[in-house]
Amino acid sequence: MAISINISDILLTYMPRKIKSKYSRILLKLTGELFGDSRLKGLDFNSVNKVTNYIHNIYTKYDIQLAIVVGSGNLFRGRNVKGTNVDRATADYIGMLATIMNALALQESLERHKLPTRVMSAVAIQSLCEPFIRRKALSHLENGKIVILAAGTGNPFFTTDSAAALKACELKCDILLKGTSVEGIYNKDPKKNKNAVMYKTLSYQEALVKNLTVMDNTAFALSQREKVPIIVFNINHLDNIEKIIRGEHVGTLIKR
Repeated sequence: MAISINISDILLTYMPRKIKSKYSRILLKLTGELFGDSRLKGLDFNSVNKVTNYIHNIYTKYDIQLAIVVGSGNLFRGRNVKGTNVDRATADYIGMLATIMNALALQESLERHKLPTRVMSAVAIQSLCEPFIRRKALSHLENGKIVILAAGTGNPFFTTDSAAALKACELKCDILLKGTSVEGIYNKDPKKNKNAVMYKTLSYQEALVKNLTVMDNTAFALSQREKVPIIVFNINHLDNIEKIIRGEHVGTLIKR
């Protein structure tokens, strides 16, 4: 008697099961400075590869859907022209193009590590990447692709933090992870004040009232309205991401 063998069932039996994460769909905001050289400037592929290695580790280990918003601090930010006669809107558009450069570099590195990705841009450059269409982005996430979101909101006068909050709301993410150069949110600048105290938790309203500048008010307000929690943490220690995914308390949690 012939025996029917289902190859898919055999493969599933021997494939390692991914670890369940506290958060199923994550929006990770990465500063462009992570992609720079030792001075945090330019586009350094060794630095990009370091970030990629870590993303590969957590993405293959944990059962998560991942969207990434990239900044442009290593190349150019629109606010760099403050105090000059340069048109701010034009400067912001230049900054958006810089985020696309970082997004493409990250995509290239992730795909060399055999991770499926899509770069989606709020500014249409169809020969390089897909335009951001919410339904397509959701489909990519559900089909196991890492979605890299570039060009901010597509509008001048908005930061990539605002873009991260907007995309976290649009894509119904469980959490927004915002990486910084310090451990979390403090009552004073910890780089200038040794007695600065870090907040473990904050409400959105407290963050707005205290005018905490780790993210802009638009980002806080959007997250508050759609009830998307934010964790602000030190991105210089990439293992913090895995700790958060496991459910450990890292940095400052902002929620209702």
